[in-house]
Amino acid sequence: MVDKGVVIVVSGPSGSGKSTICSYILKENGSSFGLVVSHTSRVPREGEVDGIHYHFLSKEVFLENKKNGLYLEWAEVHGNLYGTPIDQVEDSVAKQKNIILEIDVQGGLQVKAKMPEAVLIFVSPPSYKELENRLRGRQTDSDEVIVKRLENAVGEMQKIKQYDYFIINKDLQVAINDVILIGTTERKRVLRLNLNEIFDSMRFPKFQK
Repeated sequence: MVDKGVVIVVSGPSGSGKSTICSYILKENGSSFGLVVSHTSRVPREGEVDGIHYHFLSKEVFLENKKNGLYLEWAEVHGNLYGTPIDQVEDSVAKQKNIILEIDVQGGLQVKAKMPEAVLIFVSPPSYKELENRLRGRQTDSDEVIVKRLENAVGEMQKIKQYDYFIINKDLQVAINDVILIGTTERKRVLRLNLNEIFDSMRFPKFQK
């Protein structure tokens, strides 16, 4: 019934919970949701594994890939480079899997410009104070980095109107279910369906004028 999967972009401020949401969905719904592992020039955090969380590259290699047009989108965030390999996206979509791209706002808007059919979901913390508590509670960043992430969050929130869906991550399980529901619903859009194949399988008689 469906020719291709749906490209779903999940964005939001650092600390909004988008990584946790995407990780859970990919783990529990691997048969219908595909994973694209982004490239980054930043240093791995404790516990991160190359090829699973990100493909960790040198800045030089990343820029060479960018020059060769290997990224669907790329961006510099907090001083580090991030990019989505376009070949992984095209391969997974062709296999009729929904693709979740966990990327920043500017990267999400790049994807929308190149793929208007992509679905953009913005995940927000319930409040500015809660966002700060989450960032400090992770104990992975310096005060300087936390302040920078909070400043960036204010600007990112101004881009919500350019997204298709808005989710406030107050209850993690509710937010997860919302993203899954959006992905399921988008696959039912008429423009994504192979109607000729559907009608043939239903064996409806031809309309007579």
